[in-house]
Amino acid sequence: MVDFSGTFLPVTTPFDPVTGDVDVIAFRANLRHWFQNPIRGILVAGSTGESVFLDEQERVTLLEAARDVVPDDGLIIAGTGGESTRHTIRMTQQAADAGAEAVLVSPPAFFKGAMSPEVLARHYRAVADASPVPVLVYQVPLRLSTLELPTRLVAELCKHPNIVGIKDSRGQLGLLAELVEACADDFQVLVGSGALLYGALEIGAVGGIVAVGLMAPAEAAEISVAFREGRSADAGRRQEQIAPVHNQIVGGMGAPGIKVALDMLGLRGGVPRPPLAPLPEARTEEARKILDDAGLLTVAGV
Repeated sequence: MVDFSGTFLPVTTPFDPVTGDVDVIAFRANLRHWFQNPIRGILVAGSTGESVFLDEQERVTLLEAARDVVPDDGLIIAGTGGESTRHTIRMTQQAADAGAEAVLVSPPAFFKGAMSPEVLARHYRAVADASPVPVLVYQVPLRLSTLELPTRLVAELCKHPNIVGIKDSRGQLGLLAELVEACADDFQVLVGSGALLYGALEIGAVGGIVAVGLMAPAEAAEISVAFREGRSADAGRRQEQIAPVHNQIVGGMGAPGIKVALDMLGLRGGVPRPPLAPLPEARTEEARKILDDAGLLTVAGV
């Protein structure tokens, strides 16, 4: 059983500003910075990593690059959700071969009306049967093009020996609590909202995969560490510090805003891949103020 307790970062994908290719050097540089903090691991090719714009070889390249620099005790999760079961299985097997220790599988949603709980159950079980590594179900943020997985479906899927957990990015603690209550004790629930990490840990989640940690890795990691060590007040203070950054940049600006923020913090953000547009200039100063109000620019020395 892989232990997913702690804070994970859904890493961004830097692109070369001239060629548009994946910038592996920048990617590795970011990882080295983030792993200076006690994060548990990373998610490669998640929503924040603009996974829908990456081809199969680019995903493999990123995973191999990550494997080169991630510490031995750091976990690598790969996003491998596709629209067909066949494609999802192929990407899952490729990810395992490239060094991923687990996969995060988003639901197929293009033919949304046909994706009944029974169809989704067959899909996830087939992927889990074929996967060489543990499978996490991904409840994608509902503001994106996706569908909502009923709690009873997740409770049924958790009985599969290779479906070991879920990342729930709906941003509602009540729904997260439903999952914790309905699923087996060894099924690991992770929260996807960086504004709710502390609250999620209190109700039984084991950790989180939170994009706010890309901008505040020390603070996001400290929430999990302090909670585990019984320092609830410290965890709560860190949560209060970074919750506005999640709400206003991650939730309000998405990947383009996160990338602008990374540039401001001295990391390699860059532009998103078209057709996703860069953050409008008018909002750039808004992002800077959000970081400054949270004390993150001072911490970064910029």
